[in-house]
Amino acid sequence: MAPTILFVLMASFFIPTNSHLELTDQAFTSVALSQQGLDFVKNLLIDEAISSIIPLQLPKIEKSVKIPFVGNVHMVLSNTTIYKIDVSESYVKPGDTGIAIIVSGATCNLSMNWYYSYSTWLVPVEISDRGSASVQVEGMEVGLTLGLENQEGTLKLSLMECGCYVKEISVILDGGASWLYQGMVDAFEGQIGSAVEKAITRKLEEGILKLDSFLQTLPKEIPVDDNASLNITFVNDPLLSNSSIVFEINGLFTGRKRAPVPKHRLENSQSSVFCPSSSRMLGITLDEAVFNSASAFYYNASFMQWIVDKVPDQSLLNTGGWRFIVPQLYKKYPNDDMNLNISLSSPPVMRIARNNIDAVINLDLVIDVLEAGKVIPVACVTLVIRCSGLVKIAGNNLAGSVKLNDFTMSLKWSNIGNLRLYLIQPVMWTLIQTVFLPHANSQLAKGFPLPIIRGFTLYDADIICSDSRIMVCSDVSYKNQTILSVSNALGL
Repeated sequence: MAPTILFVLMASFFIPTNSHLELTDQAFTSVALSQQGLDFVKNLLIDEAISSIIPLQLPKIEKSVKIPFVGNVHMVLSNTTIYKIDVSESYVKPGDTGIAIIVSGATCNLSMNWYYSYSTWLVPVEISDRGSASVQVEGMEVGLTLGLENQEGTLKLSLMECGCYVKEISVILDGGASWLYQGMVDAFEGQIGSAVEKAITRKLEEGILKLDSFLQTLPKEIPVDDNASLNITFVNDPLLSNSSIVFEINGLFTGRKRAPVPKHRLENSQSSVFCPSSSRMLGITLDEAVFNSASAFYYNASFMQWIVDKVPDQSLLNTGGWRFIVPQLYKKYPNDDMNLNISLSSPPVMRIARNNIDAVINLDLVIDVLEAGKVIPVACVTLVIRCSGLVKIAGNNLAGSVKLNDFTMSLKWSNIGNLRLYLIQPVMWTLIQTVFLPHANSQLAKGFPLPIIRGFTLYDADIICSDSRIMVCSDVSYKNQTILSVSNALGL
């Protein structure tokens, strides 16, 4: 039962990223589902699959048998319904040829109505009787093997093998003649078992077909905000080992309207890396190209520029506060208000090393004087800011923060003569620490969604930085809801 919807979660569990850079068929994000993760998913979905299958109606069964001293008896079983299924053992095992799912030792309970009629030379009129019965099916085994492959960026699910086997059946009749009990069991036991096997197998086949159709309709991107989306296009076939499944996804940011943007060189560093501890359910690996694609997208979309007209020390936004630092500014514009026009001159670049994250930010800071309702640019200083980064998990988002390591500055142009940069440097340090970094950290604190289906939450997550990659190794918890809801599953 579980297999019919197991791969909705396995396919939708992962919602990675695509960039408003050059669209590429390379993979920059991967999600590894360990054996523990597969078992966790399987156990959840078996319960939900059972609830979606029952009650399951079986076809009417009719049979005529010859009973000694009675004659020919026509018997009918109708309204046969599977109303309960219990699973004691189940397994999910990926392998080279596919994904095997086995349910063993299952039991199911059926209810039914029975009817019989017969006539004999001893009694010239037809005799009939009817009643109800309960059936216990023991030792039921269900198995299937699924193929999973990438088909033009979506997952194609195929049913390679499927079967159901019933080992033992017991029938308890209510009503009617008790002397007919054994004849009833002998006549119908095989047919009841066969009907159960066929019904379960048919439901599995129907479920796989529906699930495959569902996978084909999954969108290839999901929105991050009003401007950016994440590409969830699968790249390459899933990688199957004897204890895990790895999904590779393009993993870069893109604009929601897909406006053309400059192309940037991206190098694929093969992001499929496994968590050091195989006991964790889930491992999500993000290449540094994912983060650089985000910065490139927002830079190209002109989101990395803003006007600063309020600072903690407001005197810095009046020429009077600069009288001893840039005397010519105060002399030319005495006691005029100012603002700072900050814009990045290139996308920020992140470099991920072992246990370390560095970022380099290039920006231009234009000093504007506000005089008589006019904005007068007076000078531009170029800054190269070097920061170290920290990433953390905020719910199901990967968030972060940066702190200042050092910076260099140079005068790009000036309308007020040469500036003594060594005098301006402490002011710039203050502005970076009190204005620029708080603004950047407020944005980074929001983070962006990791590829987790709605309803599941990361917990006890570890973050590992290695050469050019960030890996999140985590267990997951589940909040009860309908997994098969398309809108819920995609978080839309």
